[in-house]
Amino acid sequence: MKKLKVTIQLEMSVPDNWELVQTSEGTPVLKLPHGRFLDITVEPLYASDPEETWSSTDDEEELNDFLDMVVSEDLRYEFVPD
Repeated sequence: MKKLKVTIQLEMSVPDNWELVQTSEGTPVLKLPHGRFLDITVEPLYASDPEETWSSTDDEEELNDFLDMVVSEDLRYEFVPD
């Protein structure tokens, strides 16, 4: 088995009323309006043709098999001034 390292960095323009909060375990997540929260994480997308529409799997076992391969995950949230 080989190791694959993937670094995810996104820069997004988001509404001013989004906030950073932490879960009881100290994991940072985004607090959205209307009592919703957002955690951006890796999710595998699949397609039968790379030029067609990509989608997540409906097979929970396949998703769990993929997530079991993830040794660690580091995603950082930070608001930056314009």
